[in-house]
Amino acid sequence: MPDLGIDVLFKGTNMLRLLGGLWVAARISLISIVISMPLGILVGALMTMKNKIVRAICRIYLEIIRIMPQLVLLFIVYFGTTRAMGWNLSGEVASVIVFTLWGTAEMADLVRGALISIPKHQYESAEALGLTKVQTYIYIIIPQTVRRLIPLSINLITRMIKTTSLVLMIGVVEMLKVAQQIIEANRMTSPNAAFGVFLVVFLLYFLVCWPISMLAKYLEKKWR
Repeated sequence: MPDLGIDVLFKGTNMLRLLGGLWVAARISLISIVISMPLGILVGALMTMKNKIVRAICRIYLEIIRIMPQLVLLFIVYFGTTRAMGWNLSGEVASVIVFTLWGTAEMADLVRGALISIPKHQYESAEALGLTKVQTYIYIIIPQTVRRLIPLSINLITRMIKTTSLVLMIGVVEMLKVAQQIIEANRMTSPNAAFGVFLVVFLLYFLVCWPISMLAKYLEKKWR
């Protein structure tokens, strides 16, 4: 049987360290998701307003954040702002800021798309029935928007979890960073450690993201 190098994970506390790195990545993504989801809903709603100035500001923010790679944003926030502003940000705080900005922009675009996808006759029918604007949104628009949003927002959550692997570039000791440390420490005694360790990393990401993806598919199929 070929040596896959997985045995290095059972030396000392290597597996516990790897799980600890997974928790760091999960913590960063969880905090970012909790903050960015409501902010994204707010910005997305503002993007459907008739005020051109508000829409233009939101659009500029959206395009800047979506076009710029997340790694560049991490470098700007962690390295750039600390020198320019003179403050001291930890890697985790900088990561939460960047993923919150990115998650807000992505969620805002999803909300905007969901709102404008509601047919115009829905508003006209509600007005013909004598419903106020508040009642129209509560009873007609919001329920349909939520149905469109939930599967898409769940997919966004899985993307945010996977993209947290980039934070190792600013020194955050998350799962990939721990994996690299384990491989380097066992480079001489277990030359195949990279394959086994990264295989386990893949499985751990899969176990975290797969149930979330299945939930999104289930909801999409149920509400189609």
